[in-house]
Amino acid sequence: MKKFNIRKVLDGLTAASSSSSAAAAASLQSGNRENDMIQETLQSEHFQLCKTLRHGFPYQPSSMAFDPVQKILAIGTQSGALRLFGRAGVECYCQHESGSAVIQLEFLVNEGALVSALADDSIHLWNLRQKLPAILHSLKFNRERITFCHLPFQSKWLYVGTERGNIHIVNVESFTLSGYVIMWNKAIELSSKTHPGPVVHISDNPMDEGKLLIGFECGIVVLWDLKSKKADYRYNYDEAIHSVAWHHEGKQFVCSHSDGTLTTWNVRAPAKPAQIITPHGKQPKDGKKPEPCKPILKVEYKTTRAGDPFMILCGGLSYDTVGRRACLTVMHGKSTAVLEMDYPIVDFLTLCETPYPNDFQEPYAVVVLLEKDLVVIDLAQIGYPIFENPYPLSIHESPVTCCEYFADCPAEVIPALYSVGSRQKRQGFSKKEWPVSGGNWGQGTLSFSEIIITGHADGSIKFWDASALMLQVLYKLKTAKVFEKPRGKEEKSSTEIVDEDPFAIQILSWCPESRVLCVAGVSAHVIVYRFSKQEVTTEVVQLLEVRMQCELNEVESPEGGGEQASAVSTPGTSSSPQTSLPQSHPSTSSNNSSDGLRDNVPCLKVRSSPLKQSPGYQVELLIQLVWVSGEPPQQITSLAVNSAYGLVAFGNGNGLAVVDYLQKTLLLNMSIAELYGSTDPHHRQPRSPRKARQPSAGLCDGNDASATPEEKCKSPTSAKISRKINMIADQKDDARDNSFSRSRSSSVTSLDRESREVISSFYFCDSLSKKSETVALPSLWVGTSLGSMLTIALTVPSTPEQRMQQPVGVCFCGSVVRLKGGILRMAQLDASGTLLPHVYEPWYEPNAPEEEKERPRRRRPTSPPSSQENQDCQYAVVCSEKQAKVVALPSQNCIYEHNITEASFVLRADVVTMPAGVGLACFCANGHIMTLSVPSLRPLLDVNYLPLTDMRIARTFCFSNQGQALYLTSPTEIQRITYSQETCDNLQEMLGELFTPVETPEAPNRGFFKGLFGGGAQSLDREDLFGEVAAGKASRSLAQHIPGPGGMEGMKGAASGVVGELARARIALDERGQKLGELEERTAAMMSSADSFSRHAHDIMLKYKDKKWYQL
Repeated sequence: MKKFNIRKVLDGLTAASSSSSAAAAASLQSGNRENDMIQETLQSEHFQLCKTLRHGFPYQPSSMAFDPVQKILAIGTQSGALRLFGRAGVECYCQHESGSAVIQLEFLVNEGALVSALADDSIHLWNLRQKLPAILHSLKFNRERITFCHLPFQSKWLYVGTERGNIHIVNVESFTLSGYVIMWNKAIELSSKTHPGPVVHISDNPMDEGKLLIGFECGIVVLWDLKSKKADYRYNYDEAIHSVAWHHEGKQFVCSHSDGTLTTWNVRAPAKPAQIITPHGKQPKDGKKPEPCKPILKVEYKTTRAGDPFMILCGGLSYDTVGRRACLTVMHGKSTAVLEMDYPIVDFLTLCETPYPNDFQEPYAVVVLLEKDLVVIDLAQIGYPIFENPYPLSIHESPVTCCEYFADCPAEVIPALYSVGSRQKRQGFSKKEWPVSGGNWGQGTLSFSEIIITGHADGSIKFWDASALMLQVLYKLKTAKVFEKPRGKEEKSSTEIVDEDPFAIQILSWCPESRVLCVAGVSAHVIVYRFSKQEVTTEVVQLLEVRMQCELNEVESPEGGGEQASAVSTPGTSSSPQTSLPQSHPSTSSNNSSDGLRDNVPCLKVRSSPLKQSPGYQVELLIQLVWVSGEPPQQITSLAVNSAYGLVAFGNGNGLAVVDYLQKTLLLNMSIAELYGSTDPHHRQPRSPRKARQPSAGLCDGNDASATPEEKCKSPTSAKISRKINMIADQKDDARDNSFSRSRSSSVTSLDRESREVISSFYFCDSLSKKSETVALPSLWVGTSLGSMLTIALTVPSTPEQRMQQPVGVCFCGSVVRLKGGILRMAQLDASGTLLPHVYEPWYEPNAPEEEKERPRRRRPTSPPSSQENQDCQYAVVCSEKQAKVVALPSQNCIYEHNITEASFVLRADVVTMPAGVGLACFCANGHIMTLSVPSLRPLLDVNYLPLTDMRIARTFCFSNQGQALYLTSPTEIQRITYSQETCDNLQEMLGELFTPVETPEAPNRGFFKGLFGGGAQSLDREDLFGEVAAGKASRSLAQHIPGPGGMEGMKGAASGVVGELARARIALDERGQKLGELEERTAAMMSSADSFSRHAHDIMLKYKDKKWYQL
């Protein structure tokens, strides 16, 4: 029999499953000998993928709760998310598996636990005593819908009201139902013929825990005696009830109604309300009933020891206030303040000095949860100012259209941005400290500084400090200030190519070392900014208009030559700057060509008045693409800036342009066909200049894109993504869902159907561009959407004086390598396989006087060493949508190749620096996150992280150094993740703690006379009423108990840090003791069984001892 070698079988399987394919044999022989010398330190054990933090405003909030002792705020959302907030920098995100909306939250005050009620009729108990909260218990109701929950202070019994009008009682310790049930037909009068509707309110009398106030939707309120199991009083009103609030003495309560009225009831006078008011109703002179108003959705009644009580409500405005914004009304004594909000109110809570409901409440603030904001109002100061919010909740102030992440950036950049950004802060906030102040910061931290830059639909750019797992805004830049803003829609220029958000940011390019910022906008404009600490006034914005046109755009076949036609402008033409005043720009009508078409006009009008530029980022140069023969300019698909060369490059479907932003000149304006020259692998057909523009995907979520030139785009577009993701134009419903759930054939245009080649990426570097070169020279690498990597050699004058006087030289070096799919990222390695950082010029003050300027014009890092004859000393790492290649320079031999994906395509790729080495990180459209070693391109990590991606994630996902990455998980939230094993291991220590040991305040003193005559609060032993002994067991079919993962597993997760080992040992002992106990019980049971068997055997023996065999 043939021997079976399992090792050979496994080796064969490994070889068969690997998607990495070797390059050509000749290339491998010449290249791999030298590359065997490169020691790669990055291994698969250096990678692990996990979520770290979620920043931003909770998307679509639905409920809110506050722990008055721990000072922690909880917000639930319509997607089942749970966000917990403590002091600034202490945040936590959790998710219910079902994804159902959170309809109510109830804290176990000062217990480190939270109860959540969901729209799928389940309630969950969360353990907050661990850094990553987990569910301890769940209870799923099967036959009734949950409408309202109430957990009394310092009680373990949760009241659950249902749609049928019944109230069930849950023990929150064991999460079991009590047999005690308040049925709706016993609560209301027997003579009532109609169902009272769902339970909309439950609360116990502040002075008597044995009395439960139940509000039904129809307008009936019942005071239920828990001991006698009957209704003491019933209060009837004609209008539906929305909420109920007690006076702390328990003698009065207030109801809010659907007609905008508030009714105040004395507990012992159920016949009629003691008072009926309509806060926003117009009082008729003839004494008639005021006109009905909108419903008052919630009311809170809070007392003060020294003055009038506060009555706070939302809603109730009169119906004639059409279009008026949502308001919160604060009634205090005779004064009524109406506070307008920017968004509709979801919920509000009044923060009080005491957690006890039977004491003077002493309210000091109101937390207002809006649909897109969180506002806290100071009740103690005149005018009710708001507190300054320390959380990063303004990410969505304008929709995010692009995002970049910079980890391990220079340490001095963050203080510089903070110093100029601190002057932008609003004034008029409350002088008190933020009232949500619970929790503690984590002990561990990351040693490097991080910056996130977000571009927005209104043209604004925000810089965020993302260091140490926190996020706070540093500086905000408004790019729209450069342009004239139309006062109304009727004044909108006919040259604009988008109807909405014409200033939206499309692409960002930032050099942290030199602080040069370059942005590309949706209206085919590019702005170069430089950082200055001094204020300047710019009389005339430096403007450069570029005419990009190409007659050969359609690619018929990847092979074959075809006739070549020259572009409209060549490197010599259009090189003079156009820095004229905006008012001297010819109008659209005067710039029509002979056939009446728009020509040579930009999409946006430049500001005509002087521009005051505050310290921070100031405009260096504005570049605008112009209309060509009636056709609007194509939007920019790629952008790069380099401070060492003083150049900015941008490209689109017509070609590329290189601009010298120091001399304000256009160096290069070429079609893609001219870049190839005689080596063009594509056969191109002439294209009509009046051809309908291709529809493209929207940058902003939920906006539809148009398909004809007459119907202008409804939103800014991202050609970089929309070229591959065409679903929004074709499937308008899918645009609102933002999903990739459809098959690739219907929603994503494949490579073979892509007919237009566009510039997809740039990379400035000092490289050996030609095979014959031995010295690295300044170069521009160009990547296209059809997989070509081309190089352009640059001759940059060496001294500062020559640089400002002599032009930069340009030389075309042709194509270096071709890949499948569009080029996404290019990077450069030295001979040892180390990533070469980009060349830059250190920052200097651009507005300093000439004699004070110390311009460190040295380029850093210095140029790499020169190459010897026939020896490669550089490597180009090139990643496309399908594969990655490593090319040796100057020989241009492909030494490594890896096919990343066949069925999908890469959306984002970055060459990243890790503590252990350099790697290539990729994010695919099918949701996989992968990392490859460099230069050998060995797969190190492949995780199916996001099985269903959407347009927003595709547009905002970005990797950074040190194993960090992020994306916009919703229109309002940034999700940060790490793919570093080291960060994952230290995450527990770095995360903040929500629960901190705090003593509960003392209960209010009853006083001598109240104690003597029994006028104080009446306590109730709920265990005697609701326990199994007194109330029996509930029906098993009513609800199903589901144990959560937050028990022993949660303790294991929490056992970290200094006391981690001790906690783990204690858990191990507990588990061992539990197992020993179970073993002892089983042993005792077996002994009992053996003893019983022995007795039975002895009895049988005695029975048949003296009988003969025939007597049996």
